[in-house]
Amino acid sequence: MVTFGAAALRAPGALDRMGRSLSHRGPDDRQLLVDPRAALGTERLRITDPTPDAAQPFTDPSTRVWLSCNGAIYNAEALRTQYATYPFRSDSDVEPLLPLYLDLGVEAVAQIDGMFAIAVWDMNAQHLILARDRSGEKPLFYTNIDDEVWFASELQPLLEHPSLVRRLDRRALADYLRLGYAREPRTMLTGIRKVEAGTAIVFSARSTRVHRYWRPESIEPQDIAVPEARERLALLLQTAVAKQVVADVPVGVFTSGGLDSSLLALLASQARGTLGLHTFAVGFPDPSYDERAYAAQLAGYVGSRHIEVTADDDRLRDALDTISTRVAEPVADPAMLPTYLLAQAAREHVGVVLSGEGADELLGGYPTYVGHRLAPRFTSLPGLARRAIRSLVGRLPPSHAKVPLEFLLKRFTAHAAAGVLERHVAWFGTGLDTRVFLDRPLDDGDELFDYLPAEHDALRRVMLFDYRTYLPDNLLAKVDRATMLVSLEARSPFLDRDVVAFALGLPTELKVRKTHTKWLLKQLGERWLPQAIVRRRKRGLSVPVARWLNGRLRDYLDRLLAPERVRDGGLLDPALVAQLISEHRGNRANHARALWTLLILERWRERWLGA
Repeated sequence: MVTFGAAALRAPGALDRMGRSLSHRGPDDRQLLVDPRAALGTERLRITDPTPDAAQPFTDPSTRVWLSCNGAIYNAEALRTQYATYPFRSDSDVEPLLPLYLDLGVEAVAQIDGMFAIAVWDMNAQHLILARDRSGEKPLFYTNIDDEVWFASELQPLLEHPSLVRRLDRRALADYLRLGYAREPRTMLTGIRKVEAGTAIVFSARSTRVHRYWRPESIEPQDIAVPEARERLALLLQTAVAKQVVADVPVGVFTSGGLDSSLLALLASQARGTLGLHTFAVGFPDPSYDERAYAAQLAGYVGSRHIEVTADDDRLRDALDTISTRVAEPVADPAMLPTYLLAQAAREHVGVVLSGEGADELLGGYPTYVGHRLAPRFTSLPGLARRAIRSLVGRLPPSHAKVPLEFLLKRFTAHAAAGVLERHVAWFGTGLDTRVFLDRPLDDGDELFDYLPAEHDALRRVMLFDYRTYLPDNLLAKVDRATMLVSLEARSPFLDRDVVAFALGLPTELKVRKTHTKWLLKQLGERWLPQAIVRRRKRGLSVPVARWLNGRLRDYLDRLLAPERVRDGGLLDPALVAQLISEHRGNRANHARALWTLLILERWRERWLGA
């Protein structure tokens, strides 16, 4: 916390309470720096240099600059060499950021290779800098009330602010209902914001300035031959994994036996050796969700020590209770539950895990991307043919299996004729829209996509949208909160800065070809992995929500979405909510995604707003 107005901080004692609410992120050490106008604290998870010398916050030799960082800095050794005359006190990967800042100021963030959320308080310049990594792997929240800036790695510490009003941000709510997440910089509370991925915010008494050092939309596609692209991607991934398995604690890999995680496990075994390498997989009683056999096959192939977790209904319900009680954001991705169970198991063996986030958005992994390729062909059919296909698809009975073909076909035919960005949200979103508001206050329209250059081809635009929104605001938030709840650090090699820059510059034809997703990555996988892994249909980590809502969570759903409770909340239309429940229960439609989104929202309002 830093004040730019009053002579001194109004509530410096809150810093201790803020730290305690974040102790799960760093249970190994706590250090506070306090003066009348600023206070900075760090809850430390010891990954690199476990000695007391590496405790944060760090200060420069004059003690006029304070720096704290959550994350991992992969070019730390190169920075130590660059600033060899600086009097380092530790072997920490974070401390080299101090001489880098002293040299370059806010421009330093563009030189950092890593995942990070950084706070720098400079007493000489009288400014505070808050910065995040390019893809948004590490979170950073802040509130600016009465010229006093508070900041933290999660939202709940900021609720300690005595002047903060817990008021719902209705535009963030519109995002959440339509997409399943609130887009940065907004949060669900009007008084709290996120530092956007790829930016630094400079606060001073005179101004608040956003410095955007990373602009993924500015990277243009390059003309590159397939052999060259394949070799370049191979080298970049090998280098990224080699950087990210460096730690003073054991390292593991979350794996499903699919392409992305299998590549990471293989490269990790090559970079670190199989001795001590762990792989972790989650299984479900429902066979359509269970991927343990594939993960075990991969573990045998790379020679890792393999550990499995069973996510039955009771354990998933316990995970839901824990997450909704301790995480002050409504994360509507049900995969957060098995991710949390995986993290619990992994923390007993390792301090760091590698995870495959980013591969789908950067290299074309989602079935919706194939849908965008096929939509023009469908809409070019004669109207009679289109109506006949829609009629046939509409008669298919709803399925509660994992990503059923029936569900995909219904969404495809219903929205194929829409504009590319609108149909992407219709296919990829929750299935809800602002009609669930009682007063229908918002109509975002194209505002969702206003930063995307119009000249990009359709597939490039939606992939960039997913990279800029779905990845940081949903997937990375899910992984970070789930793993850090148990003090486990997750790293994503596909989000290495050089991998990201290369992937964003690839033509979409190397990512999606005909009905094949992740085409180039599969070309690479065929060199290193068994065909059964490379060509297996993408399934993704999820839970049997459709069945669960009619079974184990039936009473929970009925309580939180009871008509009188919905009506008293004043946000949702009770009749529309009741219709969704009735159709889902009667097996007339699969509204699992929409109902889960509403369920998580109402549980969040109950826990964190007292609604």
